[in-house]
Amino acid sequence: MTDVDNGVLHTLFHSDQGGHEQVVLCQDRASGLKAVIAIHNTALGPALGGTRFYPYASEEDAVADALNLARGMSYKNAMAGLDHGGGKAVIIGDPERDKTEELLLAYGRFVASLGGRYVTACDVGTYVADMDVVARECRWTTGRSPSNGGAGDSSVLTAFGVFQGMRASAQHLWGDASLRGRKVGIAGVGKVGHHLVEHLRDEGAEVVITDVRAESVLRILDKHPTGVSAVTDTEALIRVEGLDIYAPCALGGTLNDDTVPVLTAKVVCGAANNQLEHPGVEKDLADRGILYAPDYVVNAGGVIQVADELHGFDFDRCKAKAAKIFDTTLAIFARAKEDGIPPAAAADRIAEQRMHEAAAARGR
Repeated sequence: MTDVDNGVLHTLFHSDQGGHEQVVLCQDRASGLKAVIAIHNTALGPALGGTRFYPYASEEDAVADALNLARGMSYKNAMAGLDHGGGKAVIIGDPERDKTEELLLAYGRFVASLGGRYVTACDVGTYVADMDVVARECRWTTGRSPSNGGAGDSSVLTAFGVFQGMRASAQHLWGDASLRGRKVGIAGVGKVGHHLVEHLRDEGAEVVITDVRAESVLRILDKHPTGVSAVTDTEALIRVEGLDIYAPCALGGTLNDDTVPVLTAKVVCGAANNQLEHPGVEKDLADRGILYAPDYVVNAGGVIQVADELHGFDFDRCKAKAAKIFDTTLAIFARAKEDGIPPAAAADRIAEQRMHEAAAARGR
């Protein structure tokens, strides 16, 4: 057994970040598919979470990401009040180069083989059109196009939920939910970030953006010649003077031992999953007086949308549920203050309590 295997198995069976019910390694040589499906917890119901298509540096990195993301989905779904557990899948490869119809169909067959224990949807590197292909082999697929019986782009409500989390953060910290005149930095203006810009500009906030894709930045700047500016990269963004809110909306792990000490924002509230690089970062933020809105709470609008698709999609019903992220975020801040712990720990406690009660009710 290799050191890589030891590392993955130790995470799965022995670490606090493990405890997953099932991990499936998928390979279809004909199409080039290599994928990992991780199911963390099904106490609340079938696992629900998206499919990430990403060029990981190694298979170990892919497994680690699937485990972390699946665990995060258990907490996200619990806090969103959904009757779903947490799961996530990753496909190893460059979506611009490796994604084919044959590969997506093969992936759909693997998801279908789980018999409904895992319901998939879009994530980084996958889109509505991809889910339409996957659905041809797997009925446990959400995030499909409206013409194929789906809800369409879930990033719309993801951004709306993050916006509600920002409003709740402002209410808690400054006594006013309005973001008018606030300076908000957004790292990543792709799927979710560009919708978030629209909410913030409608509210009258000043927005500073960055993205690894120059065309994404130019698209925003062309649409908003005033009120929006850009910086070269995330390193520059987190140091912008007078920043009120920092919104990580790309990949996770950006809040770490290097970035937290130089972060100028008073609030962190964004759409990215797993923003904290390691346990303890939430305390570092609290020690600096930075209010952290737990990522899996405020970015739950998308999963609320795709979960609703399973029962006959209604956008207004979903938006009303996503609007409750405002109240949920405020409740977490209140619990954190009451228990004398960071908001991330308070959210974990609430989510774990719901999962524990559901497991007990099922005799598990």
